[in-house]
Amino acid sequence: MFWDCACMKMDTSSLKIVSLIGQLFLWMCGAGAQQVFRSEPRNLTVRLGATAVLRCEVLRASGTVQWVKDGLLLGPERSLPGFPRYSMIGNLRRGQYNLQIENVQLDDDATYNCQAGRSERSEPIVSNLAWLNVLMLNWDWKNSASFLKRTVSDEFPADSSITDLQLPRPPHPSPVKHGLPPSEPYFEMDALQYWVVGRKYSVICVAPDAKPEAEITLYKDGVELTGAESFTVSGSKDKLLNTRAQVTITALISDNGRQLLCHAKNSAHFSPVQATMTMNVYFPPQPPVILGLERQEVRAGTTLVLECVCQSGNPLANLQWTKDGEVVLKTWEEDAVAHMSKSVLYLKIHPADNQAVLGCESANLVSVAPLSTSLILTVIFDPAEVKLLGSLEAIEDKELNLNCFATSSNPPVQIRWWLGNRELNSTAVIMEEGENGGMTTLSNLTYRVSRQDNGMKLSCVAFNRATKVSKTENAEITVYYPPQRVWIDGPSQDIPLFAGTKVRLVCFSTGGNPPGNLYWYKNGKPVQNSFRSTLFDKGVTQELPLVLSASDNMALYQCHATNEAKKTISAKIRLQVLFPAISMKITSNTDQFYRGQTVTLECNSGSSNPKSNISWSLGTQRFQGVDQPHRKAEYGGFSVSSLLSLNVSSQLHNQRVICQSHSAELPEGAKTFFKLNVLYPPEFSPDQPTQVQVVEDDMATIPLLVSANPEEVSCVWQHSRQKLVKERDVRFHWPNEFTLEIENVTRREAGSYKIECTNEEGVSHTAVQLDVLYAPSVKAERDPVYVNLGDTADLICVADANPIISDMFSWKWLGEEEVEMGEETQEDESGLLTIHGVTRAHAGLYRCVANNGIALPGSTDVQLVVQFKPIIQKGPQWRKVASRGDGTSTAELVCRAEGIPTVDFIWEKNHMLMDFENSRYEERTVREGSFHTSTIQVVNVSALLDYAIFSCTARNSLGDDMLDIQLVSTNHPDPPSSFRLVSVSYDSVTLEWIPGFDGGLSQRFRVRYHWDKSASFLYMDVFPPGEATFTVTGLLPNTTYNFSINAINAIGESAYADNNAVLTITTMDLPKMVAPTEEEHTSGAVPTLTVVFTVVFGVLLLVNLLGCFFGLKWRKRQGHTGGVEGTVPNGAKKEEEGSIQSTVSNKYESREKINKAAQRTLIIDSGSETDSNLYESYAMEGPHYYYPTVDYRPPVSPHPEEIHRLDHGHLYEEVKDLALYQDVPTSPLPPLPLFLDQRLPHQRNEWKLPGFPPLVSEQKPVNVRQAPKYSELPFELRGELV
Repeated sequence: MFWDCACMKMDTSSLKIVSLIGQLFLWMCGAGAQQVFRSEPRNLTVRLGATAVLRCEVLRASGTVQWVKDGLLLGPERSLPGFPRYSMIGNLRRGQYNLQIENVQLDDDATYNCQAGRSERSEPIVSNLAWLNVLMLNWDWKNSASFLKRTVSDEFPADSSITDLQLPRPPHPSPVKHGLPPSEPYFEMDALQYWVVGRKYSVICVAPDAKPEAEITLYKDGVELTGAESFTVSGSKDKLLNTRAQVTITALISDNGRQLLCHAKNSAHFSPVQATMTMNVYFPPQPPVILGLERQEVRAGTTLVLECVCQSGNPLANLQWTKDGEVVLKTWEEDAVAHMSKSVLYLKIHPADNQAVLGCESANLVSVAPLSTSLILTVIFDPAEVKLLGSLEAIEDKELNLNCFATSSNPPVQIRWWLGNRELNSTAVIMEEGENGGMTTLSNLTYRVSRQDNGMKLSCVAFNRATKVSKTENAEITVYYPPQRVWIDGPSQDIPLFAGTKVRLVCFSTGGNPPGNLYWYKNGKPVQNSFRSTLFDKGVTQELPLVLSASDNMALYQCHATNEAKKTISAKIRLQVLFPAISMKITSNTDQFYRGQTVTLECNSGSSNPKSNISWSLGTQRFQGVDQPHRKAEYGGFSVSSLLSLNVSSQLHNQRVICQSHSAELPEGAKTFFKLNVLYPPEFSPDQPTQVQVVEDDMATIPLLVSANPEEVSCVWQHSRQKLVKERDVRFHWPNEFTLEIENVTRREAGSYKIECTNEEGVSHTAVQLDVLYAPSVKAERDPVYVNLGDTADLICVADANPIISDMFSWKWLGEEEVEMGEETQEDESGLLTIHGVTRAHAGLYRCVANNGIALPGSTDVQLVVQFKPIIQKGPQWRKVASRGDGTSTAELVCRAEGIPTVDFIWEKNHMLMDFENSRYEERTVREGSFHTSTIQVVNVSALLDYAIFSCTARNSLGDDMLDIQLVSTNHPDPPSSFRLVSVSYDSVTLEWIPGFDGGLSQRFRVRYHWDKSASFLYMDVFPPGEATFTVTGLLPNTTYNFSINAINAIGESAYADNNAVLTITTMDLPKMVAPTEEEHTSGAVPTLTVVFTVVFGVLLLVNLLGCFFGLKWRKRQGHTGGVEGTVPNGAKKEEEGSIQSTVSNKYESREKINKAAQRTLIIDSGSETDSNLYESYAMEGPHYYYPTVDYRPPVSPHPEEIHRLDHGHLYEEVKDLALYQDVPTSPLPPLPLFLDQRLPHQRNEWKLPGFPPLVSEQKPVNVRQAPKYSELPFELRGELV
């Protein structure tokens, strides 16, 4: 126990002394087998890419010998699995465990020591720490080779060694310093970006990838800038540093065109590197000036050439011309030499420009408001139009009233009247205000006209005294007087005309102004049809086309002529017309006819001219009737009649008997018909269908094409020798006696239907065959179908359908991914799908679809099972399993394979078949479909016995597959991989990655990002913790960001993904619908917040007064009763307050307080206190999220990067008796800008003003944790001696 306590408090040097004393004590006690170091590793310096060898030789080695790199055990095997460039070499019999590192990289720059574990005969021993320094040389060709020898002897102490310095030998090489000079520095501000005068800007210069860190100096036009702040971050590779220097500059007009110089150097090179940037300062221009207008009065129609000139400004001013506030020109020229902008306006003057305000505006990107100058135009213009108003038509000896109107002009015009060559006097003149600031003029004229004035030109002349321009409007006067003569040209009354003949009656009228309007009348009544008149040299003519009818016989036609003179004259004519009978009618002596009965029909012919003769016909048959004496009738004609006797039959039912009237003098006659009504028994049509087809489940309709008279027919239906009764089956309907409808017809209703129809005259029979068509029903001939990978699969389905047609079958793959379908064939009612060379992609469900065009296709699914050899799932999380090796934990090794048929598993440990009779090993196998999972549970994991490689072999009848799983100690997680962009918008970025091995503990992920204007890196924890996709929100539009991601568990954190690669992403531009600006938001929110605050304060005050009142009454009541049960002890109050304080002070930054040195694997006996859970409790403390049980996603806000400062001194000093865990002081960060407010919308609605959101809380003092004892550390942070 004494030795254990001593070991806990001693550092590495003390431990060596104690180990030697222990060896001496054991030798004195007679043990004689204590292992000791014959040689220990020393500091070693090698160049990049060379091979390094660290020596370690152990005398009487009985424990496991391992190397440790920066506190990480490399493993007991000499090949050092997992470290391909590392191996242990030397003579094993002599106890040589030399560590050889090939192709040395910067990652190998670390501390190493050799250790021999505890054994039954010996205590553990640990060598001293050796530093491997990776050298990168930069050559100065101006110095001699002697300088190389002197520099090397000065740089490296005597106890160090330099190997493989096979450097090139130039003429005079001389290494200056070891390390790497900075790469070419750069500004994190776009050189083309402009600055605004008077504003402050942060200029950041970055000197990347230097070793040691670079020193940066900033200059403006050769003058060093003071107040620059510098800090370093990790470079693009491990061990390299980026130096960032930042200075704030206020932009001045005089700074425009000046150069900023960034000067960077370090001890690795004498000459510095530098970068320059030219300052581009924007400032507003001077007011513009308008040139080119000599006088303000301008005549309409002229073109003005005006010039707008604006001096100074950066950039040069943008110019635009405006007229009455509207932009008319936006083009200008820039003269960089004269430092001025000029815009020339060519403006054609119109009357609308009178009193227009013409202005020129100048502005540039930094102008607060445009600067402008203006002038007012006065335009002289003529009237746009001169109009004659009023009627120019009048009856002779009547007065004519006219107005002459001149539109707006400046100045107003003078109006004069002229009739021919004679000037007339106007009655009155009126002037009023018009458009465009002018005046309108109206002149009135009254004049009595005569027949001689007809057609003379009347002129209105408007004269403008200012422009000396006159405008004239001319018109002709029309004087009306009546026509003088009218007559009709037509056939003579003595010539007879046939009805239907087209006759033209022409009316002529001469004289009058205008020519007369002609109107026709028949027997004193106006003819309603309108006719077109035709003018000729002396008058007008109009035709009346007639198609003669019986009513035109001896009718009187008249033509009236009149015009605007309102006097009428007329002419008349009569016609003689021959016409056939105007009406025909047949009557019978009875209403009903029977077969074999004789009937008598009488035909009466109406008026005709001349008398008509009557004839009979039935179909193609002609009959001669008995004529009766004629008589006089209307329109001056004659009426006749005739009798016909007829023997009827059933075929004559609904037939027409035709009576025709005709005359020899007439080309055509008249006729009518009589429809026969013959009574007969039912008869079926020759078109009666004998077969009806219908689709199953549809409605079947069987029609009867039967005729009978009377039509009241009753029919009896029979199917399968059974009479169909309406009430028996609800699916059978008879919408009428001649149609049978069967709803949802099935194949059972198919067959012959016999029908018997009866009426009062007799009975008839017929039969109809019903053919029911139905859709296919499909079933698989064999399901599932098993086939080996690469063989041929035959999938068969059989259909029951009517009808069976060719190409009825089709096959469909039901999987998600596309596969190549096989050959489809059909044999009668069977469909076949043949797939040659089956692959795993073919496995799954196939659907056979049969479609004969009837209703919906039928289908069935066939499962194709492809048998293949096992395939084991492999990846970072499958190849490693982590567990504490102290004999108290249990580990599970999972091997998951996919294969058909059933997969069996074989397990090996270090290439030896495992014995599951051992109670420490237990195997479980689970099968889910084609997936088989074998799990080995290792109980009481021992680092000595179980830290090994377990091999899993999955095997079935078709082959096998193998996976090696390494059981290791719990450690920090491996870095994620395949870090990539999923999507980007104007304010968010969605990222995705593949998680690495979690180190045996629950891991989470953290996104780190920054942009050119961020003071430091920002971090966002991925939520939920296990997700591999995350969206970073609250970003700026059109801004370039650098993103990285790493993994964190309770032990520590991994390197950043993809070898510390940086993912550079630029957000999109802001969409057109822009949110209100901060000023608008603030101005609108202040009144609302003031009202809300006042109301809330008043309510709280009222509640407080009520609480005080009832509290006093309660205290008095308690004072009377003397009860003290409700009081809380002071100690409990303090504990409660303390818990509240600890919760409040547990900020996000508490996650960062793990000392890097404490994460190393310490080679000290674990001691007896193995149940300490200090680190576990620490991991559980922060950041204390409390989530409700309902769906809720807490806001994930970015937090600035903490700045960890190391104590002064050598970075690789041995660990003294210092506290392992100390709070690292952090400098308070400035408040973040408004656009970085990552809170949810409902969280932003606080009572404070929106312009000052409480984004970053004040830094509160944090209680410093005491350094825990080594025995109090959890096992995964103490390590184990192996």
